Amino acid sequence: MRRTIITLTAAVLFQLSLVPSVPGQTSPYQLKWKEEAAILGMGGITLGIGHHLRSNMVPFTEEEVLSLQQKSVSSFDRVAVEQNSPKAYHASNYFLRASFALPLLFLSEKQARHDIPKIALLYGETMLLNSGLTLLAKSSIQRPRPYVYAPEADPASKLSLHARSSFFSGHTSNVAANTFFAAKVFSDYYPDSKWKPVVWGIAATAPAITGYLRVRAGKHYPSDVICGYAAGALAGYFIPHLHKGKKNVQVYGGAGGAGVWVEF
Repeated sequence: MRRTIITLTAAVLFQLSLVPSVPGQTSPYQLKWKEEAAILGMGGITLGIGHHLRSNMVPFTEEEVLSLQQKSVSSFDRVAVEQNSPKAYHASNYFLRASFALPLLFLSEKQARHDIPKIALLYGETMLLNSGLTLLAKSSIQRPRPYVYAPEADPASKLSLHARSSFFSGHTSNVAANTFFAAKVFSDYYPDSKWKPVVWGIAATAPAITGYLRVRAGKHYPSDVICGYAAGALAGYFIPHLHKGKKNVQVYGGAGGAGVWVEF
């Protein structure tokens, strides 16, 4: 799934970047290549470190699985150990795949179509950073998935590398990144649209449903999906927001202290 996400992001970024911008059209976003290099570099570094840590991971042994006790799971997360719904698992995959189509909807919007190269770059930055943070968290924390604690779960699945990649939920973070990115870009191009409440309602609901399905499937704990939701939503919202218009930066200092004020 991770390779699919990265490949799809690269393909979308390449194809959309071939669409020329239209002179004279206004855009809510401004690009500064130093900032773009910093964001892309951060995403690349987190993804690289995550892959390195992933390559050094080893699956649980049978002895380690037998030594794990449900009581070591917090009471807040323990409900996930009892879940094992194949229907929820497949439904969460549908939500993930569908979410990647949302940014492509801007191809059909006249006002945003002229700015497709910028939108494509912002989307690429969003997905690169979100994928990097997700992989880094999974590979460094190596939290056992809920089904590892379940006696009735398939023993072979407990000995796979995926069995220790619970934190945080990649499905939830990617759906949140996609939906919040789409909602933020829509709001920036159509600030007076009557559809904004609907768009933001869908953006907030889709990753929440995805997270619920991942818990019902026994793949993640509630804390996994909450953190995944937060990480994806922050990436999806703030990458476009950081590029919106001019920023008023004021640095002040004196005997009473110092600080920086950034107004977007």
